[in-house]
Amino acid sequence: METLTEHPYVTRDDSILSGEPIIKGTPTPVRAIVENWRMGVAPQDIPTHLPHLKLAHIFDALSYFADHQEEILQYIERNRLGRDTKAPSESHAYAATSSEAHQQGR
Repeated sequence: METLTEHPYVTRDDSILSGEPIIKGTPTPVRAIVENWRMGVAPQDIPTHLPHLKLAHIFDALSYFADHQEEILQYIERNRLGRDTKAPSESHAYAATSSEAHQQGR
């Protein structure tokens, strides 16, 4: 069941990533955008890595992060724990986040 948030492009759906905040109409979690941004990718360049997203999606996700930092950081940490513990490179972290959402087909 989809649950709207106070951000127009961010939603939750219990059937997608167990209700983690995602970009509406996509399987892309807010944390994927935040991880790109925290790795130094400028917001206007993130759609190069996630071409199905528009710049408005990116800024809304970053705004959601500003309002819900603790929650998103917990999702990032939880997903980092599920990855290879041999200190993956940052590009590996992005690839794992991106492919994880697409593998769920949502």
